[in-house]
Amino acid sequence: MPRSHDSASNTLAAASKPATSAVATEADVLSDVLRAVRLTGALLFFVEATSPFLAEAPASELLAPIILPGAQHIVSYHLLMEGTCYCEIAGQPPLHLSAGDVVVIPHGDRYALSSSPGMFGTYPQELVLEWFEQMAARVLPDPFVIHEGGGEPEHRRILCGFLGCDTLPFNPVLGPLPRLIHVRRSEPHAPDRLGHLIAFAAEEVRERRAGREGVLLRISELMFIEVVRRYLAALPAQETGWLAALRDPVIGRALALLHQRPTEPWTVERLAQTAGVSRSGLAERFAALVGQPPMQYLTRWRLQLAAGLLATGRSKISVVALDVGYDSEAAFSRAFKALVGVSPAAWRQQTAPRA
Repeated sequence: MPRSHDSASNTLAAASKPATSAVATEADVLSDVLRAVRLTGALLFFVEATSPFLAEAPASELLAPIILPGAQHIVSYHLLMEGTCYCEIAGQPPLHLSAGDVVVIPHGDRYALSSSPGMFGTYPQELVLEWFEQMAARVLPDPFVIHEGGGEPEHRRILCGFLGCDTLPFNPVLGPLPRLIHVRRSEPHAPDRLGHLIAFAAEEVRERRAGREGVLLRISELMFIEVVRRYLAALPAQETGWLAALRDPVIGRALALLHQRPTEPWTVERLAQTAGVSRSGLAERFAALVGQPPMQYLTRWRLQLAAGLLATGRSKISVVALDVGYDSEAAFSRAFKALVGVSPAAWRQQTAPRA
């Protein structure tokens, strides 16, 4: 049903406002962004592999139409539960993985998991795409447990997750990440949330209960968020980027304010005063960590919120402009087209069927 200006505003406010705090926490900001970029589980399955084995995945632009039609982008991650293997992408040396390690491919590169280094790129892409088509259609004998390899004694078990998300207009989580992320196994006495999620997924696969596909896709989202948390916790103190900014006491608070109240007429001076720091200190540290000035970040975040409203609602463009903090439709349309490359009306036409 069409939404009035008030209901659309309330929806945006609810999406941006934390439930229990006057200022959003770091976790709230991360959740805010993952919700806005529509993180969605696409596939989750286990691979039982013996040597020799090679499992390739195509680039995101080829994979997305197959496993999650309409998704802008596919992020994949793999958790090695048993054994060892290698992960390779073009232009980088093979990465050796041990049991408990996680590898994430955030930018949609073509890549491979294999029993030995140097096997990447040796499998025909048309066969790779055909295999994923069969996976998406659930026509394999068991689409949740895949057996690969030549049958030699060396055994490995891998949990594979694929998720869809938006990259436009603005996805601050993915932007600063490297092409390949290696998250090492947790410390022996650290909380093992991933282990609990894996056990839950394995039980769902084994018991074949009704609704298991939906459960597994939700688990794949939870696992990815936990992997991001683990990656964030392991970042060096000198690391920069949006995720590193979340843990900074000053910039994390500034980001929380912008996400909690995105429609307010913020200035750098006002944001610094509310965050309890000097204007110059905030501006310099924000740009150094996040990679862009505070007001540029706010503009992009507003336009990401607007993109969601355009795709999922029927409010007029002028109403959406007001809902995300613009005083005029013309100013909003100019800003939107400058960032996204198309007008708000064209964006709505392109994305509404997917939404």
